Amino acid sequence: MSDSEEHTTDGRQARGNKRRAEIIDATLAVVTRDGAAGVTHRTVAKQAGITASLSTYYFATLDALLVAALSSVADTYTKRIRAIIDGPDDNLRGLAELIVESGGPGRDRALAERELSTLAARRPALAPVARHWRENVAELAATLTDNPQAIDALVAASDGLCTAILIDNIPADTDYVHRVLSQAIGTRRGH
Repeated sequence: MSDSEEHTTDGRQARGNKRRAEIIDATLAVVTRDGAAGVTHRTVAKQAGITASLSTYYFATLDALLVAALSSVADTYTKRIRAIIDGPDDNLRGLAELIVESGGPGRDRALAERELSTLAARRPALAPVARHWRENVAELAATLTDNPQAIDALVAASDGLCTAILIDNIPADTDYVHRVLSQAIGTRRGH
C-alpha cells in the first residue's frame, strides 16, 4: 500500500469513527430527552442531522446502537473509577464526588446510563455493558475491604444514591453521600 492509499484509508477511518461518535452522542441525547423508548434509527438520525440509512449503516440493529451508546457512558465511568482507584486520594470520597455529579454537570450522562441499564433487563444485549458500573464500584470497594457483604452494600448504596439524585433532580451534598457510603461499607474513613 502506498503512502497516499494509507493516508486515504486513515482519513476514511477517522471520518467513520467521527460519524459513529456523532451517532452515539445523538443516541444519548435522545435517551436523555425522550427515554430509552424514544430511541429509533429515525429519531437518532434526526438528532444527528443525518439520514436513517446512514445510522443503520453504522449500527445495523437497534441493539447495536443501544450497546454502543451504553458502552460510551460505561467507558467514561470506568476511566473515572480507575483514576480514583489509582489516585492518591480517598477512594470513597472520590466515589462520592462522582456520584454527586449525577445531580450536576454529569446529569445527562448519568440519566442516559440509568435508562439504558434499566433497559438491559428487557434487552439482554445490553446486560454485559450495564454491569460495568456495578463491577467498577465493586473493584473500588475491594480496595477498602475484603468483606463481600460490605462490597455488595457499597455497590447497592452507590446505585441507590445515583437513582435518588436523578429522581430528586437537585444538587447532592458530597459529605452526605460520603457518610452514606462509609456506613454501607462499614468504615468511618475511606482509603
